[in-house]
Amino acid sequence: MPELQAHAERLDSAFSGAVLAGFRPLTFTALKTVRPAPEDAVDRALVFVGRRGKYLLADFGTATFAIHLMQGGRLLVDEKQAAKPRGGIARWHFADGRALLLTEAGSERKAGVWVVEGDPEASEPLAGLGPEADRVDAPTLAGLFTAHSMRLHGFLRDQRILAGLGRRLANEICHRARLSPFATTGRLGIDAAEAVVEAIGACANESLAYERGRPDMSSSKERPGNVHHREGEACPVCGDTVRAVEYRSYTVNYCPTCQTGGKLLADNTTSRFLK
Repeated sequence: MPELQAHAERLDSAFSGAVLAGFRPLTFTALKTVRPAPEDAVDRALVFVGRRGKYLLADFGTATFAIHLMQGGRLLVDEKQAAKPRGGIARWHFADGRALLLTEAGSERKAGVWVVEGDPEASEPLAGLGPEADRVDAPTLAGLFTAHSMRLHGFLRDQRILAGLGRRLANEICHRARLSPFATTGRLGIDAAEAVVEAIGACANESLAYERGRPDMSSSKERPGNVHHREGEACPVCGDTVRAVEYRSYTVNYCPTCQTGGKLLADNTTSRFLK
């Protein structure tokens, strides 16, 4: 959420009002929709660049491009405009000669573009997204806890429940709220909801301030935090060693003293505890 919000603000400042000259998918999987066609936005000025959940939204009035960067994606000013850019997924050409290039590092190629008309919230991929995480109050969150009983870390990352939070913020929010990432949300009450709401606001605001001070999006390892990617280091709050439960595609970081009453977490079926 913070990284995309700051990046949307930068893109909006630089490209708002620019007229689209063309859109070109550079990979077979880049464009996820058939109708409306991207050409519907050609010769239209960019109204604004915004964000919803983990998606960037480029609104041209007649059509909106919803862009998902996934883990390794970037939407950057394309200075070179090479015919075959490294990691290139899609390119937007503007009438003033500038271009934006969607790229993705690695080989998975999961980043993509949806073209929607009308209210973007009524169409995929935005339809069904939960409320923005930083706009939920404690009573609402407590109700969501009851309605979706699951591990807190997974709850925070589920975009259909709360939109905009990723793995790093889930780790940091659990730590700041002093709750186990494996706490069952169905057993959490209003006090825990208040702690989580406060933690979401504080962590998001700290990260947003950091991102707004940069000229481009940060990498995961550059982003500030107390526990995320800091296993083996001392917790800055209590001094205990930050621990990790590692899954195939992500890592849960936590401080035993701050969050679990000293208990070490492990899931022997799907994860490996890092000592």
